[in-house]
Amino acid sequence: MRQITLFGATGSIGQSTVDLIKRDKDAYDVVALTGGRNVTQLAADAIALNAEIAVTCYDECYADLKELLAGTGVAVAAGDAAIAQAAARPVDWALSAIVGAAGLVPGLTALAHGTTLALANKESLVTAGPLLLGRAKAHGATVLPVDSEHSAIFQALTGEHMAAVERIIITASGGAFRDWPMEKLKTATLAQASSHPNWDMGQRITIDSASMFNKAMELIETKEFFGVPHEMIEVLIHRESMVHALVGFNDGALMAHVGPPDMRHAIGYALHWPERRKLPVERLDLAKIGQLSFEAPDMQRYPALEIAHQVMETGGLTGAVFNAAKERALDGFIAGRIGFLDMAQVVGATLNKMSSDPSITAGAITLDNVLETDRLARIYAGEAIAKLG
Repeated sequence: MRQITLFGATGSIGQSTVDLIKRDKDAYDVVALTGGRNVTQLAADAIALNAEIAVTCYDECYADLKELLAGTGVAVAAGDAAIAQAAARPVDWALSAIVGAAGLVPGLTALAHGTTLALANKESLVTAGPLLLGRAKAHGATVLPVDSEHSAIFQALTGEHMAAVERIIITASGGAFRDWPMEKLKTATLAQASSHPNWDMGQRITIDSASMFNKAMELIETKEFFGVPHEMIEVLIHRESMVHALVGFNDGALMAHVGPPDMRHAIGYALHWPERRKLPVERLDLAKIGQLSFEAPDMQRYPALEIAHQVMETGGLTGAVFNAAKERALDGFIAGRIGFLDMAQVVGATLNKMSSDPSITAGAITLDNVLETDRLARIYAGEAIAKLG
């Protein structure tokens, strides 16, 4: 029986993972589940999976979670420190699906036990890729990608040599506004940005998909995880969301990963790796689908992609700047303080301001430096939002 922990169990990735585990509960010993404000779901899953402990990251939710789990034998805790303590419990496999930079510390802590970390938290690689991968190497741990694109790349590279790789292509649906006239984007509302044409995801990542900041993060992730220069990484708009990534080799071959837009495939692959096991996902009927389309992204429509290449070229701690500014800009849009197109302006302005500091562009990627850079970038992004608002 494998011991597992799920960080971010109540989010969309976490719930897809819970679904897979419930289908084979006897194979897993669930040590810890963590979540946010949805303590009703967290408690229900903790009971169903017989978890040792359930942790909410919000102190003010502790009493409600405690009441929901009274008499069940499931321990209860709250706060970031409690999540870090839960991560310190040794397990065989841990899912990192906390949204935002808050997912970095639990992931680093779990890796210290030599665990297999199934990484859905984009921010860990974007802000501190060398630190995370270095921690894994130092402790004999394994990091497996759970983003559909990076899982696809990982699978396409199985049995291949990186020296033979010429390019890596990740795909994007184009999001909710892919066909909108450019002038209309200025008036895009929160409700409109919160609807995805293909995937069923949480609000924040759905908005990031519409702005392509989600794909910008994935570009940086690709560079960090697979160790390739940014010039080798491309993005294609693929409306059907069935080809998740392609790897091009030096003999002209392209290896594509094709599957339905269902995160349970990437999660299940990481859960069962190095084996493949049957998963409850749709089997594609290619004859019925008929055709698949691809097109180059419009950089004017998606400025986040250019910003990502700037980050990858500059290096240092600019990934932490990018992520923090992006999170603050998204907060500003959700709160109605700035418009949809203003998010890229906020991120670009923050990055340009902080990139003039050598301690950012050439700073060592340590946890303390990443956290301090994150703090400062949020302040500068807040100032940029105030100017626009």
